[in-house]
Amino acid sequence: MDNIELQKIANEVRKSIVTAVHAAASGHPGGSLSSADLYTYLYFEELNIDPKDPKKPDRDRFVLSKGHTAPGYYSVLAERGFFPKEDLTTLRHLGSYLQGHPDMKHIPGVDMSSGSLGQGISAAAGMALSAKLYGDDYRVYTLLGDGEIQEGQVWEAAMFAGFRKLDNFVVIVDNNNLQIDGPIDQVNSPYPIDKKFEAFNFHVINVADGNDFDQLRAAFQEARNTKGMPTAIIMKTVKGKGVSFMENQVGWHGKAPNDEQYQQAMAELEKAGEALCQK
Repeated sequence: MDNIELQKIANEVRKSIVTAVHAAASGHPGGSLSSADLYTYLYFEELNIDPKDPKKPDRDRFVLSKGHTAPGYYSVLAERGFFPKEDLTTLRHLGSYLQGHPDMKHIPGVDMSSGSLGQGISAAAGMALSAKLYGDDYRVYTLLGDGEIQEGQVWEAAMFAGFRKLDNFVVIVDNNNLQIDGPIDQVNSPYPIDKKFEAFNFHVINVADGNDFDQLRAAFQEARNTKGMPTAIIMKTVKGKGVSFMENQVGWHGKAPNDEQYQQAMAELEKAGEALCQK
């Protein structure tokens, strides 16, 4: 799939994120939007998956460690055909299967329930080890927030994965530099992120623009070619990417747009989609 097609899909994913969070009147748009291109690349290019058979044994696994960005995750799953897009407007509603954090028991395509920060990477590392022990060739991917890596459990899992040489394991850090309380380097700086993962025996790939499909494609191809050690992809992104008044604004970490803001966001995304259709 070419970059223009991927950009169109990512734009649809962003529309769905804004729509779902608005319908819920709660949720986490900022980190969902910064990850929208990554979700799109994974689910439309990288992962061996089948929406018609979500539990096929040889599928690649994905664990959303930063589970609060479920609106982005659900939006790409719906876009890929795992469940109807119209269900996204039930996000966080009582009785909906699309709750505030991913639930593997009720949502097609979700391989691990997550939300407690730091735990997703541990579960994913266990999946990767299982593949090695049983001789399976599936790959395991997990997405972490840059604020999330302040959790100690992340580094326990990294130590384990590096020691076990899990070269079927890819850790992605969404480095948008903002967490709920402010800039990560002012709250509890995890920098330099790359050097830390290198110290735990990871092959590290720094992506200067994690919202650029050429750079994402190059990073994941490099990860596939890396043998004998796990890979960490550290991608710099823009929190709230695609909605002007949300971009790089920490206040949009976990807040829903009101009706007027929703209309503005959707108008911007519609315009962006129309521009892509002209290319």
